[in-house]
Amino acid sequence: MNNSIIKIILAILLLLCLLDMPYGFFQFVRFAAMVGFAYLAYSASEQNRKNELFVYMALAILFQPFFKLALGRTIWNIIDVIIAIGILLSITQEKEVK
Repeated sequence: MNNSIIKIILAILLLLCLLDMPYGFFQFVRFAAMVGFAYLAYSASEQNRKNELFVYMALAILFQPFFKLALGRTIWNIIDVIIAIGILLSITQEKEVK
């Protein structure tokens, strides 16, 4: 799967967390984000992009659903927006490099 598609899906999921959703949706987003960021980390390691590898590994750990980091809804919303914007910006930078 194309990394850009994964990034767009992750950004949409993170932005949907701003809405009033059931708790199960947030659990799904945590799991999907962990899997998506782990795949992006693997892809970055295959392309020998160490900075991206570190960032995606850190994001996979942040969103992992097993040992939750209780930051409160407001802080998580801010984190979600910042990460979604960062992911979308990385898509445009990726296209400029190619």
